[in-house]
Amino acid sequence: MNPAVSSPSPYLTVEDYLAYDDGTDRCYELVDGVLVEMPPESSENNTIAKILLFELAKHFPIALLCHKDTEIEVTGRRARCRIPDLLVHTEESAAALAGAPRATLTRDMPPPALVVEVVSPGQANRDRDYRYKRTEYGARGIAEYWIVDPETRQVTLCRWVSGQYEDQIYSGDDRIQSTVVPELGLSPAKIFL
Repeated sequence: MNPAVSSPSPYLTVEDYLAYDDGTDRCYELVDGVLVEMPPESSENNTIAKILLFELAKHFPIALLCHKDTEIEVTGRRARCRIPDLLVHTEESAAALAGAPRATLTRDMPPPALVVEVVSPGQANRDRDYRYKRTEYGARGIAEYWIVDPETRQVTLCRWVSGQYEDQIYSGDDRIQSTVVPELGLSPAKIFL
């Protein structure tokens, strides 16, 4: 009788993911150990992300701002890494990446101050941004998570308070009240052109 030969797990660890290179410029998130290709964003979503980036640049040094280029390891059933549309570092999270070969905030590093997701069309994307990422970013203790929704033309600001997110929904000319960016002075009407 031959000894059982185990096949390698089809699931990637965070270490596998960080070392993965398929030789293309495709962008992936890691969801429960599985690579999930991130398709290019719509022109509208890219414009919204740029509007927010330029607004945030009025309040933070460029070195603390990230636009679709920094990953966050989050908690899931298996290994997970997310790539938010925008991210504002704390001094501590930026320092943790200094000299790193890849811009990935692992779970042993301080969390950023703010992450922003612009919701893509489709129910699966809505579930991902409103349910899963909300829980994942909350578990990391990220001070604010903004869900920017072109379909409803609303911004849901999730503020970390006493171990959970408290939500405030903004629409129209409502001035977004952020503790991370207290002088923001921005409304959804200025975001959704």
